[in-house]
Amino acid sequence: MKALLCLATVFAATSLMAVPVNANHKVGSATFSGIVNHVSDNNIKVTDPKTHQTLGFLIVPKFDQVFSADGKTTYQMRAIKAGQYVKVYYDQKFLGQRHADRILLLAQNNAVEKKE
Repeated sequence: MKALLCLATVFAATSLMAVPVNANHKVGSATFSGIVNHVSDNNIKVTDPKTHQTLGFLIVPKFDQVFSADGKTTYQMRAIKAGQYVKVYYDQKFLGQRHADRILLLAQNNAVEKKE
C-alpha cells in the first residue's frame, strides 16, 4: 500500500512539473546564439561570447533540425563542431529542461550568413 501511495505521489509531482514553463510563448520561440563548447548525440552546450552565459540544450534522438542560416540547406548533427557559431531555437516544456527545436549554423562574426 505504501509503495502504491509513493508511486501515485511521484506521478502527481512529475505531471505537475511537465506543465510548460511559460505557456505564453510559442514552442521554439526562445533563442540563444553563441559558440558551441560541446556537442554530442543527446546535448549541445553553447556560450554567448558577449555575456559569457552558457546554456545547455537536450537533443532528442534522430534530431534533424540543423539548417544553414538561410534555411535552405539541412545538415546532420555531426556537422556541428565545437567552436562554431550557432543559433538555437528552443523550448522548456518537459520538466523545465531546454530542448533544441532547431539549430542554425551562423557565420563566425556571430551574425546570420549572407550570400553576396
